[in-house]
Amino acid sequence: MLLLVGLGNPGNEYARNRHNIGFMAVETIAQRHRFTPWKKRFQGQTAEGTVAGDKVLALEPATFMNLSGQSVVAALQFYKLKPENVVVIHDELDLPPGKIRVKKGGGHGGHNGLRSIDAHIGKDYWRIRLGIGHPGNKDLVSGYVLHDFAKADQGWIDPLLDAVSDNLPLMVEGQPELFMNKVTVATQAR
Repeated sequence: MLLLVGLGNPGNEYARNRHNIGFMAVETIAQRHRFTPWKKRFQGQTAEGTVAGDKVLALEPATFMNLSGQSVVAALQFYKLKPENVVVIHDELDLPPGKIRVKKGGGHGGHNGLRSIDAHIGKDYWRIRLGIGHPGNKDLVSGYVLHDFAKADQGWIDPLLDAVSDNLPLMVEGQPELFMNKVTVATQAR
């Protein structure tokens, strides 16, 4: 079983924020792969489905970004999963808009959602980093991530979310490099 965590902040006012691209990705995946309807569990909301023959539990923590680890550890303990069975999808300031990187472990890079997860389950989990770009000045970061994507961003957001969803079976099958390559190729072709 795979625990697929999208990071974001709950509430309609945050739905299209750059910080919520993780939520946007898991919602696209849940819809495309016909997961169950969302229900409240584990201090968040979950939807279940099957991808590449394996059970996947999608989780959106409702604890706000800084406390995401509380929700993740609750689901992890309930299902008796190990951190290596967790894949976290999150926004990444240090990648250009629309770019993707996948890695297991590593630091939080100042991302408060990752910092919280690290504190609760350690660092030995997978991260799908979705580039949102950087505002150019570290003093502008908070306002940047907590504002909605611009209309011009739709040209890369939807293709990225579609490619992540379409190629997720590769990630589930344990082929993270091929997953990342296929998403990159798919987003460059559009």
